[in-house]
Amino acid sequence: MSATSVQPAGMPSLLYGETEDDLRASVRALLTDRSPWPEVLRRTESDEPYDLDLWRRLGTDLGCAGLPIPEHAGGAGASWRETAVVAEELGRAVTPSPFLGSAVLTTAAALACGADALLAILADGQATGALAVPLTTPPDVPFPISVRGDDSTVTGTVTSVIDAHAATALVVPALDQDGPALYLVDAVHASVAPVLALDLTRPLGDVTFDRSPAIRLATGPAADQALRAALTAGAALLSSEQLGLAERCLEMTVEYVKGRYQFGRPVGSFQALKHRLADVWMTITQTRALARYAAACLAEDHPDTAVAVCLAQAHCSATAVRAAEECVQMHGGIGFTWEHPAHLYLKRAKSDALAFGTPDRHRMALATLVDLPAP
Repeated sequence: MSATSVQPAGMPSLLYGETEDDLRASVRALLTDRSPWPEVLRRTESDEPYDLDLWRRLGTDLGCAGLPIPEHAGGAGASWRETAVVAEELGRAVTPSPFLGSAVLTTAAALACGADALLAILADGQATGALAVPLTTPPDVPFPISVRGDDSTVTGTVTSVIDAHAATALVVPALDQDGPALYLVDAVHASVAPVLALDLTRPLGDVTFDRSPAIRLATGPAADQALRAALTAGAALLSSEQLGLAERCLEMTVEYVKGRYQFGRPVGSFQALKHRLADVWMTITQTRALARYAAACLAEDHPDTAVAVCLAQAHCSATAVRAAEECVQMHGGIGFTWEHPAHLYLKRAKSDALAFGTPDRHRMALATLVDLPAP
């Protein structure tokens, strides 16, 4: 029996398909070889947190940069479901990569604008993109006003932009004489100043434009809708990243408590720890369903997409933080050291909990979407 045959009418399948499983295996093998946690930690202590050769292998050789891009625009012609699988694996490895900024945010904005020329250079690896909005921007935010445009240039500053340092192409929301607009700016015409961030595996930058040459991609309601589409895709795919992170934290913790002995027995045999780990496991299974549903709705342009994304972010953020905190605590003293990877996962989880809106912000948005009365 096929996976889709048991689904209620109109309900996207939450199961992983064969193509997704094969993609996962390829991405995991690459990250295991090229992005083990000691290498991730080493890069956070250097001036180059991104391994651009790894990004080329992931984005171009495996085709992950162009997964949701149609074949006529040079992409793989897959969907956001497959893209979500890659996000899960990157979350498991806390890999410093411009995937979220380029293959998700910039790509979603370009898809919404119908910018085939931009999609083509993103898909084949000629360009790495970034969306010039603060990382904390939720999908339902009013159109930003920090940048002004005049048809051919943009001027202004945007703070805390994800993946700005690795970007060669910037999609910039700006207000011009016609109202909201999205512009494309070559990164050589922008100034990026590093921001001291909690998560060293995900660098942020303040991006300044000073009459920077720009090409207008969309204007008016189309620009506003494209920005919302990009932020919605970012929030949905972040849920998959949080799922992968939480799963890996649980795996590391279980492995450790099974091999750590006190009083002549594994500490994992103590009832209190078993109950805590069982609670984390149960929460992760719920997280998987929500993250998969958000990705499936996004892939199918389902009417429930906005609700699915708010549900996922309201739940997945807390799950990732809890799994990472338990990982640190159950590893005991070693879990608090710089030489152990637990802190990398905790910092990523804490940072992700603020990205694209806090869980409380998404719960408030969800209440509006489903017509819950205010208290």
